[in-house]
Amino acid sequence: MERTRQQQTVAINRGLFLVRYAAAEDAARPPSVRVSPDPAPNKDIGFLLHPDHSEPVLRQPGTCLVVRALAAGKLSVEVAAAQDGGSTAATVRIEPLTQGNPASALARLKSGRKDSAPDRSSFRIIGHVTGLGDQLVNANEWLAGPSAPSRIEGIAIEWPDKPDNLEIRYAVKTARPQPASGRTTGLGDFAGTRGKAMPIVGVMLEISGPAAASLQFAVEAIFLGAPAMRITGKRIVASGPTGREPLVGLRLGLKDVVAAQQPQVKSSPNKPGESTGRVRVFRNRQKNTEPVMA
Repeated sequence: MERTRQQQTVAINRGLFLVRYAAAEDAARPPSVRVSPDPAPNKDIGFLLHPDHSEPVLRQPGTCLVVRALAAGKLSVEVAAAQDGGSTAATVRIEPLTQGNPASALARLKSGRKDSAPDRSSFRIIGHVTGLGDQLVNANEWLAGPSAPSRIEGIAIEWPDKPDNLEIRYAVKTARPQPASGRTTGLGDFAGTRGKAMPIVGVMLEISGPAAASLQFAVEAIFLGAPAMRITGKRIVASGPTGREPLVGLRLGLKDVVAAQQPQVKSSPNKPGESTGRVRVFRNRQKNTEPVMA
């Protein structure tokens, strides 16, 4: 019997990237992670491996390799179970490596000129999807979603190039009471559950800080049985019509603020007898700084 596999394609820019095998649901028999260009071969994408290894394969959490991209491209990340029927739930993080600003950028900084918008190319979301495990998507890409709706159990937002004077906080509400439900956490931390068949039924997102003056969230969310909702704003709380519908699709990105405005919500046209999605927007309140660990 062929071992269970799952595959994800990730877009990368020109540069160096650390591919890190961060965690596995089955620590005793972790799946293997194979990284390759998509499509292969690709002369612009290469790998820096340990001298004792000849393939870009990571065997257990805590291991890593380096990708060198001479031009923008795509990586295929394939997770294979250690044995027939084994787990393919794994967390793999792709982190850009940098040696600092090039001379031209330093010259702009010394002259008082700098880019008007922060670099959003490394903004991404890791989501744990029932039956599929951890899935990594870039900004403005669907996690589950219209073409493959599936219950989302937890999310983590990553942005290695985030400006220092900007903060992103988020929280999820689970279908049944859990320690992680409703707790606000920060970038890189996981909110929700893994492998408990416990879907998310509500999401809160908040962006703040001086660098956030020109940015806001652009979110599309699908709750089971409800029309897709499109939301923009600096603070967003979204759920289905009754607050109990599972989240089965999420697309998240950042967009420029073109004018001072309240968060906007747009829903797809309703069919006869179909209820509308619900979004609640609250004023800022004291933040819970306790990190959430799944």
